[in-house]
Amino acid sequence: MQRTYWRTGARQTPRLALTRGAIAILHAAFYKRSRSFLFHELFMSFLLGLRTAKYSATDLGSARAWYTEVLGFGPYFDEPFYVGFNVAGFELGIVPDQPTTPGDGHVAYWGVEDAGAAYVRLLSLGATAQEAVQDVGEGILIGAVRDPFGNVFGIVQNPQFKAAS
Repeated sequence: MQRTYWRTGARQTPRLALTRGAIAILHAAFYKRSRSFLFHELFMSFLLGLRTAKYSATDLGSARAWYTEVLGFGPYFDEPFYVGFNVAGFELGIVPDQPTTPGDGHVAYWGVEDAGAAYVRLLSLGATAQEAVQDVGEGILIGAVRDPFGNVFGIVQNPQFKAAS
């Protein structure tokens, strides 16, 4: 790159003049990346990551007790219209039964250290098998159960993902 100057009144302002080679490098760096890079740049910049997974239950009291047992601690927010648990900075919320069928069309996968052990624990607490733990590549294990209220509750063991502390 060459340094040139714009003349602005009595002062000279530095300006970078890009050569064709520099333009080609910038073009390759910013516009010819993979689709995932472009997707991230165009659509993900406004998303900050998972914040809340919301589940529904016909018996909010039973759901509160079950999730308290699963998580090992109680909710931080407990009202007749919403029960919220803070799970490592993410929200697990329970609402009274919604008009749609619980668990249809969505799965939130919650990070665990040992997917096999977590799956067995959830089943022992009254969940039913939905998707057995399986390796989906690169050491990532996922599985899912249905909680006693019909919601799909996913678990993921991902050695490549380290949550921000």
